[in-house]
Amino acid sequence: MENQKATSKSIILNYGLYLGIISVLLSLIVYAMGDAHTPHWSISLIGFALLVVLIVLGIKKYKESNDGFISWGQAVKVGVGIALISAVISIAYQQVFVNFIEPDFMNVAMELQNQRMIDQGLTSEQIDAANEMGKNFSGPVISSAIGLIVSAFLGFVISAIAGAIMKQSKEEQY
Repeated sequence: MENQKATSKSIILNYGLYLGIISVLLSLIVYAMGDAHTPHWSISLIGFALLVVLIVLGIKKYKESNDGFISWGQAVKVGVGIALISAVISIAYQQVFVNFIEPDFMNVAMELQNQRMIDQGLTSEQIDAANEMGKNFSGPVISSAIGLIVSAFLGFVISAIAGAIMKQSKEEQY
């Protein structure tokens, strides 16, 4: 039993690191292309696909290391763990990015958002209210917490589906 925990821990760490590093590299590519403020929708699709693929591969690896057996709960644990490790790496990179690499990032993002709201016909009062709300959620603590919650939720959904498909117990074998 102790061996399984060590194995799940190493799989979670490895695949979480892979996903986190790939996510940071994807962000750096987008930044280098000059699209950090207005990335193409396909970047989000690529990021989500990477999340799905690496969670599924991590669950599959755990199942293989456990003699072909995995419970739904074990699959969810592995998947959510991978998503959270990746999220911690991505959040750390994001904090470095907005504080050191591109310190004016949030101001430029707010200006672009204000222009979109003006284009949509919102009044200055509505824009000011939206800006105030945005400031409340853009701090490092709140944005990091939201990032962790969203990652945990997505990791849960993906691993719950993958776990339901891949689960295999010794009792089901007979």
